[in-house]
Amino acid sequence: MTITVLIPHDDGVTALSEVPGVRAVRYDVDALAESLPAEAAEAEVLIPGAKPATLRPLLDGMPRLRLIQLLSAGAEDWTDRVPDGVLLSTCRGAHGGSTAEWVMAVLLATYRGLPAFAEAQRARTWSPQTTQTLQGSRILVVGAGDVGRQLRRRLLPFDAWVTMVGFTPRDDVHGVEELPALLPDADVVVLVTPLTSRTRGLVDAAFLGAMPDGALLVNAARGAVVDTDALLAELTEGRLSAALDVTDPEPLPADHPLWTAPNVLITPHVGGAVRDARRRSYRVVAAEIERYVRGELPDNLVQGEY
Repeated sequence: MTITVLIPHDDGVTALSEVPGVRAVRYDVDALAESLPAEAAEAEVLIPGAKPATLRPLLDGMPRLRLIQLLSAGAEDWTDRVPDGVLLSTCRGAHGGSTAEWVMAVLLATYRGLPAFAEAQRARTWSPQTTQTLQGSRILVVGAGDVGRQLRRRLLPFDAWVTMVGFTPRDDVHGVEELPALLPDADVVVLVTPLTSRTRGLVDAAFLGAMPDGALLVNAARGAVVDTDALLAELTEGRLSAALDVTDPEPLPADHPLWTAPNVLITPHVGGAVRDARRRSYRVVAAEIERYVRGELPDNLVQGEY
């Protein structure tokens, strides 16, 4: 038995062609408004190449659809839009290393004062100053999945103290209900949690107020995990600083006050945007679909059951 999989990229077709029992078919997202691929009627698996609204004609034309396999680790665009009886699986494991690398980059840049030194260079000013160091810093990582584990592995060689927080407490991971007691001792709070109903607005005025003066908030999760107005109040007061790869709203409008807030470093959601990211994604996707073909549930299943 052969399962047809609709794929939006040529390199995905190449990756899936090596999976036994899979017929990989390339589709063109831009052509969907005019016509669907002939194989849509028989395809059981869809790899989205766009958001659900754009793919609605294709979803409506796939009566045998049983699995939507994402190329992203985040599933918030899809969790409420998956047809009944269809599985939803993410690409967790493909982007954890690069996202953790982004966190390390902004931590080092912020702690060692690189933005200020870059400004001094543009002004041709020799301006030595003493900076902070990661050595001995107390870093609270909220999110104990792939990204959180990858980040901890990178932080420990810098002699930082790392505390992990997750929604499922275990031996080396504190429960989220412990956050009020943990936040006052954190020099840095890093957010690497998915966006769900439990994490939306998690970082509110009370959360930020529990962080000590001079602490740094790093958001590598999703913008809506943080209450933007509450964060702006803390930044404007100068009590906290932040490094944000994601914002709410996103993209950030040109006239939004976050752009000019003090003590904030903003990047345009590029934590996972590195060379060969798509190839790494399709390696995870191929493994997930191979499990499906064998009659197993995908490892990264977030919705649905047989």
